[in-house]
Amino acid sequence: MSHAEKLARLQARVRDVPDFPKPGILFRDITPLIGDGASFRATTDLLAERVAPLKPTRLVGIESRGFIFGAALAERLGVGMAPVRKPGKLPWRAVRETYSLEYGTDALEMHEDAVAGERCVIIDDLLATGGTAAATARLIARQQGTVAGFAFVIELGFLGGRARLGDHPVEALLTY
Repeated sequence: MSHAEKLARLQARVRDVPDFPKPGILFRDITPLIGDGASFRATTDLLAERVAPLKPTRLVGIESRGFIFGAALAERLGVGMAPVRKPGKLPWRAVRETYSLEYGTDALEMHEDAVAGERCVIIDDLLATGGTAAATARLIARQQGTVAGFAFVIELGFLGGRARLGDHPVEALLTY
């Protein structure tokens, strides 16, 4: 399957859900994409092509959909993965970072020793305003890890999230 065919397969499997999680927001649902084996494989193939040149030693998956792609991609690249979670979900000592998102505020945590000295690529399903990804980058920096880049399945380009991620490479498979 060609690169263009893989991208078309992905786009065909992203479902638009109007007014979720609140009125006026058009949610891009990746559930049909991960529910179709060929589409999920095409997604991980395309992510691997874009992430491998960044030479990560650790992938950092953002809760919760970043876990899905991060774990599959970590296995494919032969590197480890560190989860970034909502507060109170990790069983060991964690560091916390508060951030803004398009419809409120929240916080993220990761184990305090998850990425020390590692070269990290941050993985998530969606780049919107960039708040979650930028907070994750700050968590990595606080642990003396290096952010090598970011990779997303979908970017909502009209929200300008890429601008909040500094000079790091940002990869997105689909842009709306």
